[in-house]
Amino acid sequence: MGNRLPSSGAVVRFCQKLNRVKTLEDDLMETSFKRCLSTLDLTLLGVGGMVGSGLYVLTGTVAKEIAGPAVVISFLIAGIASLLAALCYAEFGARVPKTGSAYMFTYVSVGELWAFLIGWNVILEYMIGGAAVARAWSGYLDSIFDHKIKNYTESHVGTWNVQFLAHYPDFLAAGILLFATAFISFGVRVSSWLNHIFAAISMGIIIFILIFGFILADPKNWSAERGGFAPYGFSGIMSGTATCFYAFVGFDVIAASSEEAKNPQKAVPIATAVSLGLATGAYILVSAVLTLMVPWNTLIPDSALSDAFYRRGYSWAGFIVAAGSICAMNTVLLSNLFSLPRIVYAMAEDGLFFQFFAKVNPTTKVPVIGIVVFGILMAFLALIFDLEALVQFLSIGTLLAYTFVAASIIVLRFQQEKTEPSSGAEQEQSPQHHDPNVNVERIAGEEMKEYESFSDKLQLVETQKKAKERRETGHLKAAFEPYLKFLSDCYPGEVVTISVVTMMFCSICLCAVLVFGNNELHLPKWSFYLLLVIFLIGFLISLFFIWVHEQQKKATTFQVPLVPLIPSLSILLNIYLMLKLNYMTWVRFAVWLAIGLLVYFGYGIWHSKENLRGPKGHGVTARYVVFPNSSLEETVQQIQPNLQDTMGRAEITDEEVHKR
Repeated sequence: MGNRLPSSGAVVRFCQKLNRVKTLEDDLMETSFKRCLSTLDLTLLGVGGMVGSGLYVLTGTVAKEIAGPAVVISFLIAGIASLLAALCYAEFGARVPKTGSAYMFTYVSVGELWAFLIGWNVILEYMIGGAAVARAWSGYLDSIFDHKIKNYTESHVGTWNVQFLAHYPDFLAAGILLFATAFISFGVRVSSWLNHIFAAISMGIIIFILIFGFILADPKNWSAERGGFAPYGFSGIMSGTATCFYAFVGFDVIAASSEEAKNPQKAVPIATAVSLGLATGAYILVSAVLTLMVPWNTLIPDSALSDAFYRRGYSWAGFIVAAGSICAMNTVLLSNLFSLPRIVYAMAEDGLFFQFFAKVNPTTKVPVIGIVVFGILMAFLALIFDLEALVQFLSIGTLLAYTFVAASIIVLRFQQEKTEPSSGAEQEQSPQHHDPNVNVERIAGEEMKEYESFSDKLQLVETQKKAKERRETGHLKAAFEPYLKFLSDCYPGEVVTISVVTMMFCSICLCAVLVFGNNELHLPKWSFYLLLVIFLIGFLISLFFIWVHEQQKKATTFQVPLVPLIPSLSILLNIYLMLKLNYMTWVRFAVWLAIGLLVYFGYGIWHSKENLRGPKGHGVTARYVVFPNSSLEETVQQIQPNLQDTMGRAEITDEEVHKR
C-alpha cells in the first residue's frame, strides 16, 4: 500500500503545475486577429456593454424590491467599486494586450488553476449576461404589443411551475440571440459598426428620458409619507449594490478586445475610464428620474421606465422609451457575444480548453466555432431560465473575477520583471561602437553610461548612489530594513504573495462578521466588535507588509495609482458584496466550480501549453508595430519551425513582408 502513495517530490511537482504562470511572447503585438479598433470603438463597446437591460430593467427591480429610491446610492457604490476594478483591468489591458481579460491577467501573475477557474466563471458570466439581456429584450418588445407574445406562448405551448425556470419558454429571446450570433460571425468591423448604430440611438433615448423625466419629477415620491428615501435601510442599499453590479460588468469587454485594438497601451485605459464614467452617470440619473416620476412601490419591474411614462399620461413617450431600450439591449447582446468567444479562444489557445475553439477563420479573423457554439448555449439559457435567477448568479462570477484581477495587480507589481540576457552578437558588436576616448561605466541593472568630463562623472556618481538606495523589485525597502530584518532573507515577492493571501483571508473574515454577525450568528456586541478589530488589524498589517517592499519602476503604459491601497479596497468591497448574495447563488456557484474542476483535471492540466514550451508550427500571423505618432504598421510574419543544434539553442528565421 505504501508503494502506491505518491512521493513528496511528485506532490510538489503536481502543485507546481497548478501554480505555473503563462510565459508571454516577446512581441505582445503579434496576433492572429485583426487590429482595427480605435479608442472610440472601444469606448462605445464599453458603454454598449454596460448601458442596456440594467438601465431599463434593474432600476425598477432594485428600486421596488430591494432598496427603494436609495437605488441611487446603490448604483453609486457599485460604480465606485467597479471603478476600483476597472483601473486594474485598464493596467492589465495596456500592459498585456492579449485577449482573455481576467483569465489572462490571472494566468500571467497568479497561476494556472486559478486562471482556469476565473476563465470558467467569466464564460458563465457572459453566457448568463447574454441570456438575461435577451429575456429583458423580449419582455420589453412584448410590452409594446400588450403582452400578446407571452399570452400566445402560454396558451399554445404551455407553462412551467418549476423554481428557477421561466414561467414559459421564451422563443423570442432565443431567436434574437441566434440572429445576433450570425452577425458577430461576420467579423469585428461588422460588430463594431452595428454597435455604433445601436449605441448612438441608446444615448439619444437616455438624454430624452433625463430631460422629460426631470420635467415630470415629483419630490413627494421621496417623502416619508410614501415610504421615504431608504425604506429598506442600509442593508437594503448594500444588497441593492450587489445586484446593481450586473449593470457594470460590460466594461471588461474593453480589456477582452485589447488584442484587436490599434494602440492598446493608449486606447484601453482611456476607453475604460470614459465608458465607466458615462455609464455610472446614466444609471444614477435615470434611477433618480424613475423614482421621482412615480412612487417606487408601484413600479412594474419588467418595464419600469416605459410604464412610468404611460402612467403619467404620455403613452407616446413610453413607446419611444420601450423602442429605445431594445436598441440599448442590442448593444449588450453584441458585447457579450463579442467577448465570450474570445475568452474561450484564449483558454483553448493555451491548451486549457478544447483545442477546436482556438481556430480563427482566415477570412473574418474571428473564432467562428466559439461564436456559434456559445451563441446556441446562450439561446438555450434564455429559452428556459428566469431573469432574476440569472442576474443573481451573474454577480458572483463578476465579483470573483474582480477580486482576482485586483490581487493579480498587487502580485505582478511587486514581481521582478523577466529580462532577456544580451545575445552574444550584441556583446560582440558593442565594443565596435565604443569610443576609446570616452569613459564608460555600467550601473547595476541599467544601460551603459558615458561621461567625458568631471561634471559628468559627478552626475554618474549621484545616479549610482540613488540606484543603491532603491533596491530591486520585491525586496524590502532600505528604510525599513533596520526594523524588519526578519523579512530581508525572503525571496523577492515572497512576502508580498503571502501578505496578499493573508489579506484576502482577513477580508473574508471581516466581511463575514459584518454581514452575518448580528443576524445569523447572533454574536454578543463585545465579541462582534472584537472580531471586527482583530480582522481589520490583520488586513492593515498585511497591507503594510506589501507597502514596505519595492515596486516595479514606472512603466510607459498606464498603471493603477496608489498600489496596493486601491486593489486592496477593491478586494475588500468585492468580497463584502459577494457575501451579501443569497445562499442559493453560492450553491449554484459551487456546482459550476465543481464542473470546472472536472474539466481542468480531466483535460486542461494535461494539454496545457506550459507543459510543452516547444517550437511553434508553420503559420502566418499578423504582426503589428505602434510608432510614436500612434500610427499602426501591419506586417505579415512567416513563422518557421525552430532548428536545434547540439547545444540545444533554437534559431528562428523570420521573413517580414510589408503589406500596403
